Amino acid sequence: MTEPALTALGLSLKVALWATGIDLVLGTAVGYLLARGRFPGRELLDALLTLPMVMPPTVLGYYLLVVIGRNGPLGGWLHDTFGINLIFTWQAAVIAAAIVAFPLVLKGARAAFETVDVQLEQAARVLGVSEAGVFLRVTLPLAWRGILAGTLLAFARSMGEFGATLMVAGSIPGRTQTLSIAVYEAVQAGQDDTANLLVLITSVTCVLVLVLASRLAPGRRLSA
Repeated sequence: MTEPALTALGLSLKVALWATGIDLVLGTAVGYLLARGRFPGRELLDALLTLPMVMPPTVLGYYLLVVIGRNGPLGGWLHDTFGINLIFTWQAAVIAAAIVAFPLVLKGARAAFETVDVQLEQAARVLGVSEAGVFLRVTLPLAWRGILAGTLLAFARSMGEFGATLMVAGSIPGRTQTLSIAVYEAVQAGQDDTANLLVLITSVTCVLVLVLASRLAPGRRLSA
């Protein structure tokens, strides 16, 4: 494997792991809120948070540029206060991948929490278990398979993210050029061997993750 391919693979894994970790924490928390909470606008909030799943990545990338760019509200504040510039950095790639993949964790977590029998949670409360204890000892152990399946799908999605990442992180070899962007650049440069290798690496990784996710996803077992 060539050094550029190894570099792109390492960067993709780094971005995907960070993005997936962020999505796991936030997606699980919001999924639990949507599954158990009853408040006005709950379904509207769910729809807004699911938008990255259906929105064109380049449009999402443009929104991110508006927000985290140097002239944006968040990007301008970070630059003026801390001297931080997110655009064209691997951190920007993490933000893009996390936002694009977030709905996969959210949907998986919400569905998993909604399958947990609330009577089991109530029984734990009657026995004097605190709310945190109910979540950690009853709800989460019963929902973890669905959450993990969604997390694995988010990891695969983060590995293959292209449009939004290109918009906010660019294509800087060794710094922001992930596998999917490296494939695009190799094709544009007529480097078919490199493109074939990168496509094979990406495809094998995603297939393995999807197979593992399908095995972990909760489902009905057929009785013998």
